[in-house]
Amino acid sequence: QVQLAESGGGLVQAGGSLRLSCAASGGTFSSYFMAWFRQAPGKEREFVAAISWSGTRTYYADSVKGRATISRDTAKNTVYLQMNSLKPEDASVYYCAAGPRDDVYYAYYTTRRYNYWGQGTQVTVSS
Repeated sequence: QVQLAESGGGLVQAGGSLRLSCAASGGTFSSYFMAWFRQAPGKEREFVAAISWSGTRTYYADSVKGRATISRDTAKNTVYLQMNSLKPEDASVYYCAAGPRDDVYYAYYTTRRYNYWGQGTQVTVSS
């Protein structure tokens, strides 16, 4: 069983940057496919970015492509999300998620792909 703990959220001005971290414990980190989702009030949880177990493949939502970078550090059991040029519409609670290394049933951008979730970290963007 994997436990995930996000950190790094906060208040940032539009155009600014944040780096979110997700520390994993209780499992074999290198065997998990990892992702970030976000959820704004009254909206469904939406995919932001994902990274394969090896770190060689990354995926991004169109809304953040070119502004976000997902990465993982196996030695630290941590996955990161660097967000640049933040916009007010990026404001959300950001969740880290872990899923099986390979999954033939669910796509990386669906919540069903992931078995474990963190508690979330709030990102607020002021205009």
